Amino acid sequence: MDDSAFHVAAGAFEHLSPLRFVCFSFPNPLPNPRNPYGHPLRVAVLDSPFPGPSRPRVAAVLVPLGREDDWIFSTVSGHLQLLSSSSNDDDDDDPFSRLVLVGGVPSPSSSSSPKPYIRPLFGSDPDATLLQQSLLPLLLALCPKSAFTREEIPHVPFLSFDDGVLRIAPVETLVGPVVGEMLVEDVAVDRSPEPPELRRRLRFKRMPNLVQTQVRLVPDPATSTPLSSPSEFGPCRPEAESLVQPYLGPMVAGFSLIASAIEERASTGLRPRALCIGVGGGALLMSLRTQFGFDVVGVEADEIVVSVARQHFGLVEDESLQVLVGDGIQMVNSSRKGKQEGPLGGPSCFDAIIVDLDSQDAMNGVSAPPMEILERCFLLAAKSVLNAKGVLIVNVIPSNGSFYKELTESFREVFSELYELDVGNGENFVIFAMVSPVGTATTESTGTVYEKLSEVLGRRLLDGIRKI
Repeated sequence: MDDSAFHVAAGAFEHLSPLRFVCFSFPNPLPNPRNPYGHPLRVAVLDSPFPGPSRPRVAAVLVPLGREDDWIFSTVSGHLQLLSSSSNDDDDDDPFSRLVLVGGVPSPSSSSSPKPYIRPLFGSDPDATLLQQSLLPLLLALCPKSAFTREEIPHVPFLSFDDGVLRIAPVETLVGPVVGEMLVEDVAVDRSPEPPELRRRLRFKRMPNLVQTQVRLVPDPATSTPLSSPSEFGPCRPEAESLVQPYLGPMVAGFSLIASAIEERASTGLRPRALCIGVGGGALLMSLRTQFGFDVVGVEADEIVVSVARQHFGLVEDESLQVLVGDGIQMVNSSRKGKQEGPLGGPSCFDAIIVDLDSQDAMNGVSAPPMEILERCFLLAAKSVLNAKGVLIVNVIPSNGSFYKELTESFREVFSELYELDVGNGENFVIFAMVSPVGTATTESTGTVYEKLSEVLGRRLLDGIRKI
């Protein structure tokens, strides 16, 4: 819907309507020269796709100044993710049924061309509080009729948004045949009291609040491709093997469960092999090859994502690292059914299968893995592709408790043992499904592999793995 002036019919918001999205321009109720928000304001209203309580709850978010062009705030998919995550983060048991975004009007081209961003220097601006107070009549008018009682009017909280991003410099916007529109961007992330960290990130428009991949940017005077904004960052290059994504280190930590098996293979001159379903920017693949000496096969559904990984994230293929384009889940399933050796090789050819795929369903918020991973046919096929001491490693973002329970029960029916590592960010868990039971000798903190894992990841992370 166009974000131009919109005449809202009387009573339009009296009732909830699943997934209804309406946006309109509204006069700034605080026309103050000190008020950084201009005139008019953009107001976007989204109703939850799910039934709510009998007395619905409404919340609002004041779009950070300068972020109005960001897909997080300018698209329905971003708005839906904000609604889902705000309901999950709130202490109240009842989720929000409606989320209102109030902010500046995006540029006409913002849907396809995100803009650079520099966080304003001011911190807690008193005029922002005044603006919130001045918006209260509007927010009450946007509340469903059932939110009011004879005794009280609804409380509409303003929710805060802070992803720690200080600066954003868009690098390139592309469109892939599978994931759709995507954005490569360079960012400066607040790490106070440490200096900001420079990173290169990849986000998809269909789920803009989820960072698909990110790597550190390090100074490189030899390159002629500087970070486009701000210029004082100077020339930078991606640190291709950096495990910046919060769950990548925990996924690699799972190799401690098969450390002795890897040692045995190495003693016979064989390199460990890993299959990565979901490539993203390729940081995990590069780390496994460069830091841990693995032969790696990656499978990515979208050829443009692979191209982005090569061009912008430093992915380099050679005899030890191969990337295939296709459906990784289907490739694993086919490897069990086929009589001839397929693209993944024959049976029992991998020490580890690592699955890093999201559900691609913004309606349910950010969740992982897709439901196909829970199907018995895939789990049996994955087990057949792994060797006798192999491990299936899966990044999990549970949409709810029942999903996590269903996932672990499905895995338990096929694999000998399950282990878990809480990433500690309030969102991700990593599940390790073992083909064979882990013996005490395997879990001893000795050997070259374990020492390398401890050096790169830290002993605390390895010690956090627990049997479930």
